[in-house]
Amino acid sequence: MAHLDLLSTFLEIYRAGSLSAAAQRLGITQPAVTGQLARLEEQVGEPLFVRSRGGVTPTPRAAALAARVGLHVDGLRDALGSADEPATLRGTIRVGGAAEVMTLRVLPALAPLTGRGLHVLATLGRADDLLRILASGGLDLVVSAVRPTGGEVVAVPLVDEEFLLVAPPAMAHTVDARRLRERPVEALAHLPLVAYAQDLPIVRRYWRSEFGRRPPNPVALVVSDLRAVLAVVEAGAGVSVLPRYLADPALAAGTVVQLHEPEFPPLNTLYLATRRGAPAGPALAVVREHLQEAARTWGGL
Repeated sequence: MAHLDLLSTFLEIYRAGSLSAAAQRLGITQPAVTGQLARLEEQVGEPLFVRSRGGVTPTPRAAALAARVGLHVDGLRDALGSADEPATLRGTIRVGGAAEVMTLRVLPALAPLTGRGLHVLATLGRADDLLRILASGGLDLVVSAVRPTGGEVVAVPLVDEEFLLVAPPAMAHTVDARRLRERPVEALAHLPLVAYAQDLPIVRRYWRSEFGRRPPNPVALVVSDLRAVLAVVEAGAGVSVLPRYLADPALAAGTVVQLHEPEFPPLNTLYLATRRGAPAGPALAVVREHLQEAARTWGGL
């Protein structure tokens, strides 16, 4: 299992942030850790860490490798009896994100880690507010629909959300298909909107992307939870724009229909955001790997 040993050593270095700490956790000497890392870097064909007095900083290639192999290596080590309850999963991680994606994707993905000793404190809210809390040290990780630029926060892409314009079936029947193809803004103008916020952030973005202008439609209801937006659309109050992962069950059940099918679906990227320069402790590193691995199974949201 030589390759497993190399990857296990790599993961300990990645999670611990230093060669000496990884050696202590593995119960081997630091020169042995250095030698195993050198062998793996030779196989990969490039350095995986940048060395400094304070430890090591993973390269982008190292981050991608950790996300790809972390959970699999942990599972193999457990199956072979080479690891009991991993100490890297102990501790408290403070995670923030929008209520909808946290409820339906992020927290269920993290649930298995709580059974292995991790304590998760979840904060739900809007991206701008959560990013400010993250920058001030009040959170460790934010799943953000807004890409932070500069300052104290750095982010890497996690997964893309796909947005759909949906309507209750009875309301969809009032839209003329030909006018929708030729003059979509005019064809849809009579439909009331159900929105996430008063400034129509998601709906406005869809209209500008697909139709080139803001929606002139009346606004029937505003509620700051996309699950509630879907419920209100299903009840017949109006139309709205929702991420596919949220709308798909209702589409399958026939309680809503997709009102407009663009050639290229509008996408919005979700990011994993952390504080710049903050120590990447073992628990945080495992959470990041776990979410990146889980996101591969989500596909486009």
